[in-house]
Amino acid sequence: MSFFGLECFPKTEGAELERKLRANDREYNRSFKYATNAIKTSKYNFFTFLPLNLFEQFQRIANAYFLVLLVLQIIPEISSLSWFTTVVPLVLVLTVTAAKDATDDINRHRSDNRVNNRKVQVLIDRKLSSEKWMDIQVGDIIKLENNQFVTADLLLLSSSEPLNLVYIETAELDGETNLKVKQALPVTGDLGDDVEKLADFNGEVRCEPPNNRLDRFIGTLTYGGQKYPLDNEKILLRGCTLRNTEWCYGLVLFAGQESKLMQNCGKSTFKRTSIDRLMNVLVLCIFGFLVFMCTILAIGNYIWEIKNGSNFTVFLPREKDNKEGFSAFLTFWSYIIILNTVVPISLYVSVEIIRLGNSFYIDWDRKMYHSRSDTPAEARTTTLNEELGQIKYVFSDKTGTLTQNIMIFNKCSINGKSYGDVYDYTGQRHDVSEHREPVDFSFNPLADGRFIFYDHSLVEAVKLENLEVHAFFRLLALCHTVMAEEKKEGELFYQAQSPDEGALVTAARNFGFVFRSRTPDSISIVEMGNERSYELLAILDFNNVRKRMSVIVRSPEGKLSLLCKGADTIIYERLHQSCSKLMDVTTEHLNEFAGEGLRTLALAYKDLDEEYFRQWKQRHHEASISLEDKESQLDELYEEIEKDLLLLGATAIEDKLQDGVPQTIEQLAKADIKIWVLTGDKQETAENIGYSCNLLQEEMNDVFIVSGHSPEEVRQELRNAQNSMKPDATVNSLLFPEEMGKSVNVIKDEVADGEYGLVINGHSLAYALESSMELDFLRTACLCKAVICCRVTPLQKAQVVELVKKYKKAVTLAIGDGANDVSMIKAAHIGVGISGQEGMQAVLSSDYSFAQFRFLQRLLLVHGRWSYLRMCKFLRYFFYKNFTFTFVHIWFAFFCGFSAQTVYDEGFITLYNLMYTALPVLGMSLFDQDVNDVWSFQHPQLYIPGQLNLYFSKKAFFKCAVHSCYSSLVLFLIPYGALQDTVRDDGRDLADYQSFALLTQTCLLFAVTIQLGLEMSYWTAVNTFFVLGSLAMYFAVTFTMYSNGMFLVVPSAFPFIGTARNSLNQPNVWLTIVLTSILCVLPVVTYRFLLIQLCPTINDKVMFKVRQARATPPPPPRRARIRRTSSRRSGYAFSHAQGYGDLVTSGRFLRRPAVSWSSGFPQVGRTTTGFSPMGRSAGYSPTGRPQNPKVADVEGTSLQMYRTMTDPPL
Repeated sequence: MSFFGLECFPKTEGAELERKLRANDREYNRSFKYATNAIKTSKYNFFTFLPLNLFEQFQRIANAYFLVLLVLQIIPEISSLSWFTTVVPLVLVLTVTAAKDATDDINRHRSDNRVNNRKVQVLIDRKLSSEKWMDIQVGDIIKLENNQFVTADLLLLSSSEPLNLVYIETAELDGETNLKVKQALPVTGDLGDDVEKLADFNGEVRCEPPNNRLDRFIGTLTYGGQKYPLDNEKILLRGCTLRNTEWCYGLVLFAGQESKLMQNCGKSTFKRTSIDRLMNVLVLCIFGFLVFMCTILAIGNYIWEIKNGSNFTVFLPREKDNKEGFSAFLTFWSYIIILNTVVPISLYVSVEIIRLGNSFYIDWDRKMYHSRSDTPAEARTTTLNEELGQIKYVFSDKTGTLTQNIMIFNKCSINGKSYGDVYDYTGQRHDVSEHREPVDFSFNPLADGRFIFYDHSLVEAVKLENLEVHAFFRLLALCHTVMAEEKKEGELFYQAQSPDEGALVTAARNFGFVFRSRTPDSISIVEMGNERSYELLAILDFNNVRKRMSVIVRSPEGKLSLLCKGADTIIYERLHQSCSKLMDVTTEHLNEFAGEGLRTLALAYKDLDEEYFRQWKQRHHEASISLEDKESQLDELYEEIEKDLLLLGATAIEDKLQDGVPQTIEQLAKADIKIWVLTGDKQETAENIGYSCNLLQEEMNDVFIVSGHSPEEVRQELRNAQNSMKPDATVNSLLFPEEMGKSVNVIKDEVADGEYGLVINGHSLAYALESSMELDFLRTACLCKAVICCRVTPLQKAQVVELVKKYKKAVTLAIGDGANDVSMIKAAHIGVGISGQEGMQAVLSSDYSFAQFRFLQRLLLVHGRWSYLRMCKFLRYFFYKNFTFTFVHIWFAFFCGFSAQTVYDEGFITLYNLMYTALPVLGMSLFDQDVNDVWSFQHPQLYIPGQLNLYFSKKAFFKCAVHSCYSSLVLFLIPYGALQDTVRDDGRDLADYQSFALLTQTCLLFAVTIQLGLEMSYWTAVNTFFVLGSLAMYFAVTFTMYSNGMFLVVPSAFPFIGTARNSLNQPNVWLTIVLTSILCVLPVVTYRFLLIQLCPTINDKVMFKVRQARATPPPPPRRARIRRTSSRRSGYAFSHAQGYGDLVTSGRFLRRPAVSWSSGFPQVGRTTTGFSPMGRSAGYSPTGRPQNPKVADVEGTSLQMYRTMTDPPL
């Protein structure tokens, strides 16, 4: 067992239990045979392509079936057809599929080569040399520079930044663009960029084996006789990007396929659609039916040979020893060959062409093109298009998928007045849009040009030196843990661990209160052009329990103040009684902000007495060095000083959704598609986004929060939720069928009494996914309209998808943008990657990709539905025309002595599927649509039949077979009866085999063509050309093949000389064709007429509306701006983890001291001095009412790694 005691890793023989490596010692590290840094995502190479690809293709039942038929056709004793009728289509199918697979794999090879051939500096032989990524090995020390990708999983050794910090962007891993901070050990940080010291570094690392846990690392570094613990905050993962750091050095721990990024990619599985799986079942059934019918016909031949065969031996002598039994045996195999057209190989050729064509439609769709990032939609696979029309569950990431991860300071409330809305001269409020004139911040040379605000009254209040407004922005400029960088005068760059906090500091910057720089004991800001430095006395940092942060500062005038911001419910409990009226007004504003889905914070302050603070500071110091109950003592001190606060106002930040997300979710919900959000974000963040994007709604009966910390708690919460949604359900039968000895394979859909939502935390989800509770969780979740899973790991995302796939008979789709979504994307039936600025790892593993979440509705409701509809129509019609074609042989067998004589001419048999009926059905399958895209969006319910498999199923297949059986009887009996005892106009005989064959095949072609016309909903010029052209081609080829010239060239191949000319000039022949065609389609027309009149489907109703409105196309749907009223509020303009407070006050500066620049501000109004937000808030009477709406538990990760060791006092 590993000394780390990691039970989660496999212990199979030969599996790596722990990793050992030594820096700068390639020989030692090679002995463990660790993976190199080369990656390989391709499947084939030059030598393995042909055998592997053919092996994969012949695993498809149909290909193997046709190979067997080809072998049978080579045997002359049993073959009635030439071998080329099978070998040509088979080779064509294999070649097209192989070419497509080769193209895909060549693209994968190119992608691998691009990555493997990147260059990085490696320390080899005591000097830095440029090497390819693929040549990097475990134990190497490499140098990274700013904006470079991290080459492999590295242990950070040193960096150019103070405290050996580095800033990394993890967009490639998790889709988040805000920077993360990593910090090296002090002992390795002392190595700096001294190549000699780094070359002498011989530290040994023992750590966990390769795994896919992005959020955890366990290991130790042994160096200089000392052991140092290693955790995730000292590790740089492959796929991250180095930002705002000139250089850093790292030791390679995991390389190539063993890196956490590649471990998260999971194993690529071959995805097949539900129609593919159904087709395999149907092909087996058809093959069984074929064997059964051939057996019946062979038995018929045996009986006929016994009873009537001797009558024909006079002019048809038998081979020697050719008995009746052997004749029946040969007849069996002959009919196997003749009747093989029930499943022709052209079916699979056509399917591939249809899928390819529908894939091109996605690639070419300009309405799914994102011009800002120059990103078109891309169908990265051609085999899953029709599955897009059957999606029931969508699993979505949040950050970067639903949201842009861009925080916008949207509105605020200051001293009872709301700012951020735009009003006209009549007092009417207007929606803010890009067409309106934004606030001009030209008075502020340090303003961020990217910041946009539309309410001019707020900047006027700032210029008029409103005391409360100044105090509000002064608090935002001082109360934070943001770090500033100013390399050129006026060019400020803020580094915030969360984009929320960065947005607030940027807002203060633009309104004239510019955070400029900080030291461990001071904060420098520019207030309306005046440089001021505040003494930073204490930071009362944010954590998941406090839900607030405070700073204690002394102004240049010596005034001592505590500034606090946090969740409004937390702040309200600590306000002075004099703020009651202001609380009521601010609460109304907070409700309005939350109703619009904005993230809210309350701001408050308090002036401190010097003597009280001196005593408090002493007690704080004693508590901070205490070895027992340190945290609880500090919390008590924080509670003591953070009371009797005076309210300043509130902020409202928009976690900017991607364009069209609420509308897309609304449309998908109308299509009965259930959306589950699986995110690594904290609960409160995800829940608020759920409301802002219409996933959760105030109109819901309830939103259940499952956050238990034990299996019993989670089970009870799930049970309570189910009892609320279905009070009449029996608990025992509903929740615990496995305990009653019942095995559950599929959970049927249930309907709740109302609309509900479910929010579950990651730690609760871990219990819910256990085998004893997974069914309870799944039933509860499926009763809800929306499900949000928070704080989930990449593995849990895949487990949730697998759970739904296992127990729900439904098609799933996963959509994400980061490496943490790859396992989920690969687990789902359909994987969609969001491409753009957040990284490409998810795209590389996806089946479809585009730039914006909103394009998902077009992918599913238009392309997916059309693809499914076309494929189902194609299969129904294809089976109909081929069953009809083949069954005629069966009826003819009873009239030809079961001799395996074909009804049709051999040329017609060969060309029927390749020429005469191929293009019309392809035209329908590529161009047909019941309604256009506008109507598809107006009626999302059109999508529901696909989820229920109504267009093609075993039932639909059986109907098709019955229809074919009827049509084949009509097509055989009517021409047979019409030609019996019939003569031509000139009195000559017409009833010969060739004339019968010609009449039957002509009737067949007309009948199936008319049937195609009935199936087609959307006629185009191409469709019309294909249909009429195919009929014209039939007659042209028929007259040519039955001509004198062809007979003279090859007499044996063209025995039907003159048949077409002699038969098709007779009126009774054409009358027979018309009669047969009418009788074939009459039952279909009657059935459809009655069905539309008595039981119309949603398609029938919409198509009727389309016909009514054809003259005036429907206007685009008008969408009013969604404004909700809600009592929900959330305050979390902080990081998702503990703040930077300890690091800021650690006694050592975080970044280089800012260059001293002049403020550059013009003087506006009088100069403000001190921090004195008195104003009108002092005159309000107390209320004392606690405000306690639901506030979710917020989990955070420790940032203790930011604490640094200060130099011991001398």
